[in-house]
Parts: sequence; structure tokens; C-alpha cells
Amino acid sequence: MRRLALLLLASTLSACTLLPESEPASLHLLPAATLARLEGPPLEARLRVETPQASALLSGARILVMPEPNRLQAYAGARWSDRTPLLLRDRLVDGLRDRGRLSAQDDNSPLGADVALVSDLRAFHSVYAQGAEQGSPVAVIRLDASLVDETQRRLLAERRFEVREPSAGTEVTQVVEAFGRAADILTREVAEWSEGVLERR
Repeated sequence: MRRLALLLLASTLSACTLLPESEPASLHLLPAATLARLEGPPLEARLRVETPQASALLSGARILVMPEPNRLQAYAGARWSDRTPLLLRDRLVDGLRDRGRLSAQDDNSPLGADVALVSDLRAFHSVYAQGAEQGSPVAVIRLDASLVDETQRRLLAERRFEVREPSAGTEVTQVVEAFGRAADILTREVAEWSEGVLERR
């Protein structure tokens, strides 16, 4: 009986042990500025922005940093509000609509489209160009984009975009702001390129 009582006491104590809870992640939206609306008539084309393809590392919601060459890490306790390719897709759609020259939609729309913007996300991380002890990181976005004629299944144009935007500091919120500025620049460049290609189509 004494042995049984000791076993019951040990099991009760183990059941009451509290494990430390993991720190909840703070969710960050991708900051965005409204792009200036362009004058002139809209282009007679409907553009579908496909969700960018991405590697397993880039397709999640982690906010990535490269503290030294060839070594990626994630900021602890911080996440994007959605998967990175979806954030970038939505930013591109919003930017194209802001400018007003193209009717833009994402790949969830039931409507047909004349042209598709297909892309491959190659980089979406911050990097310390001089090492983690040598200043603030730089937000890097690299996107390989193609415009495809949907009616003829024909490649119209393709181009690589790369934007580097310095962060004001090393805090996660400052890095997130740098990503927002970089995404705004990328969106404007992709929009100008797409509009130019479709004008000449």
C-alpha cells in the first residue's frame, strides 16, 4: 500500500508540472503606399496576376533574414499575416488597380483574362551586406516575371526584377517597413513594364 501511495503521489506531481508556453507570434502586414493614378484612357486588356511560385523556404509566412552569406534565419516571434507569395500577389493587384490603366485580378477570380502575369519569387528576405554587426539590414525582393497571352498561349515578354531597400534599423518593425517600400518600388516597376508591353501588343 505504501508503494502504491508513492506511485500515485509521483503521478500527481508529474501531471501538475506546467510546461512553458511558446511565445505567440506577432503578425505583420506588408505596408503599402497607394500608387499614383495615371492620366489617359485605360488599356483594353484584362490582366490576371498569378500567385508567384516560390521555394518551400519562401512560400511560408516567416520573415527571413540572412545575417551572413548563405545562411538564412527567421525572426523569432514574428510572422507575415499571410504566406509571402500571396502578400506579393495582392500588392501587385492593388498597385495595378491604383494606376488605373489595366483591369487587374488575382488567380481566384472567376473572370477570364486576356493576359497572365506569371512569376517566380526568388528572394524575399533581409540581408546584412557587411555582416550582422556592421549596420542595418537591407530588404531584398527578386522576382522573375513573364507576360503570357492567354488566348494564344504565347509568351509576350519576360524580365527579372530586383529591389534592395535599406532598413532604418535592426528592429523587426523597421525591417517590415523596408519590405513595404521595396514592394512598392517593385509593384511600380512591374506595372510600368506590363503596361508598356501591352501597349505594344
